[in-house]
Amino acid sequence: MRITRSAISLNVNDPDSSAAFLERHLGFRREMAADGFVSLSHEEAGFNVVFLRVGLPTFKPRAHAETRAAGLLIVFEVDDVDAAYDRMVSEGVPITTAIETEEWGERFFQITDPCGVVLQLVQWVSAPPATATDRGTGSNVR
Repeated sequence: MRITRSAISLNVNDPDSSAAFLERHLGFRREMAADGFVSLSHEEAGFNVVFLRVGLPTFKPRAHAETRAAGLLIVFEVDDVDAAYDRMVSEGVPITTAIETEEWGERFFQITDPCGVVLQLVQWVSAPPATATDRGTGSNVR
């Protein structure tokens, strides 16, 4: 697996205000935004900072959706998320959120480290696979 990009996602009450602060004071640039979601980048940071509104219905794992900032996700964009998923499963890594593809083309799965930090591996696909079904009803899914 080759990691191609990283991001830190934080739950906050007002994603737009948090994003504006980073833009204004630290030189971050807004890359994407939607209701309850803002992604920012900085050419020197080496990772994106993502702010999510607390309680966002699409936040996974659901157990962290209501936490503020402590509901941290460390995200690594990889070149082949399916191969990474298969490798994690074969190594017996507990899968927190089984692999799935969001309608906007984000294909991902989540694992949780021994201290409770959620790691998300993601690959952007141009469109969800037409015939592929998402995996993840195996016994190692938390």
